[in-house]
Order: sequence, then C-alpha cells, then structure tokens
Amino acid sequence: MQNILNSWFIQDMVKATSDMWLKGWDERNGGNISLRLDAEDVEYYRDQFSQAPHCVALSQPAEMLAGSWFLVTGSGKFFRNVQLDPADNLALLQVSGDGQSYNIHWGLTNGGMPTSELAAHFQSHAVRKLISGGKDRVIMHCHATNLIALSYVLPLENAAFTRQLWEGSTECLVVFPEGIGIVPWKVPGTDDIGNATADQMRAHSLVLWPHHGIFGTGPTLDEAFGLIDTAEKSAEILVKVYSMGGMKQTITRTELVALGERFGVTPLAEALKD
Repeated sequence: MQNILNSWFIQDMVKATSDMWLKGWDERNGGNISLRLDAEDVEYYRDQFSQAPHCVALSQPAEMLAGSWFLVTGSGKFFRNVQLDPADNLALLQVSGDGQSYNIHWGLTNGGMPTSELAAHFQSHAVRKLISGGKDRVIMHCHATNLIALSYVLPLENAAFTRQLWEGSTECLVVFPEGIGIVPWKVPGTDDIGNATADQMRAHSLVLWPHHGIFGTGPTLDEAFGLIDTAEKSAEILVKVYSMGGMKQTITRTELVALGERFGVTPLAEALKD
C-alpha cells in the first residue's frame, strides 16, 4: 500500500509551499493554496481517509464544484511547516453533491480548518474551471513583497498597473498578456472579497489585493507559482528603478505590440494605450 504522503499531489504541495516560504511570500500563516483533483487521483488512498469525515457548511453554495476534490492548506498553518508535517498542515476535502457543504477526509491531524479564504478559492475555481475549460486547477494566494509595495505607489487600475509590470520585464507580456486584475481593499476571509476576486478572474489569471497580496491561477502548482514569480520579479525591478529616480527609458508601446506578435499572444488592449 502506497502512503498518501508519497502521492504526487501531496509532494507537489510540499514543494510549492516550501518554495513560496523560501521566497519570503508566506510569513507565519500568510497565504493559502487549493488544488482541484480528480476522483481518480484520490481513489487509491481511500483506505487512509477518516472514518468519520468532518462536514462543514459553505457560506456560499458551490454547485459548479459539486463532487470535486481539493487539497488545500489549513487555516492558521505555517507554510514553512508543511514540509515537516503535511498531514497536520493540509486538508483533503470533497464538495458535497449539492454544492452546499464539504467533507474533510484527510489531514489537519491536530485539529483545525481549511484556509479561511476557502470561499474566495471556490468562487475563483468555479470561474476558472469555466473559463479554461477545466484546465485551471490551482488557486494560489501569497504576500509577494514587491507587488504589495507597488500597490502603495501605482494607480490601482488594471491597465496602468499591467503596463508598468510589462515594462518592468520583457517576459511579462508573454506570460500574462491578459494583464493583472485589481480589487479594491476589502476585509479578507469574506464572501465579498471572494466575489470581487472571482469577477477579476474572469479576465485575468493574476488578481491583486492592494496592500495585502496576490492571487494566481493555472493548470498546475508549478504554473501558478511561475506566474506569480514572473510578476513579482518585474515588481522587484520596478521597486529598484523607482528608488533610483524612475525610468529614463523603457519598453515602448511599439515594442510591446511586436513582442505580442512574435509570441502569438493578444495583450490587454487597454494597457497598450499611451
């Protein structure tokens, strides 16, 4: 019998949380991740599930995710500890058939609950599942330092923020041509911020919570991590450029258009306006 701790999804989550903590994006219990799984992914490990799964009602129904399995980080759990004890810091859960609740089948061995941002994750998962035709399986939230810093000095408007990130690093337009979405500051852990995030996820794979952090999505944990990492690298460059007195030269609009044409992507039109 193979231990669930050796499954690809547990191992990938250990790697992602460890990498994010080492980046400095997830201090203490900051940040959360959810990975949507297929029934086939977990079927082999059913004999290791709890005999009395904990049922929790959802504050917002998730009919589009009915029956879906998720591996998620725990509320109040430290990313740096996932590698030490995955069974205590992660939770494997399944949304009920009617989408009104979920059952925790594995994990959180010393007690606790899934991430307090679970509602925001589920709302975004439902949107991205529809938008991507089921390809996007990850919602990743962290406190990427330089992106947060920029939210204090750049206009909190999708096109303007996007344009600055595109100019900060050549690869950004290629990696996220649809740009970055921004929600107004809201209290975290609420249905309100979840709704606002999901609305931005309809058009953007990156969503910024000003003065707080960033959400990224993708088909795999590596893809979502790489997306955030790319945007954060550009933000770090911009922070340094601004601290040196600002841009003296940059990537022009004409060059950004040529970049999109070369790599076959369609950039966010509003971000190309001068």
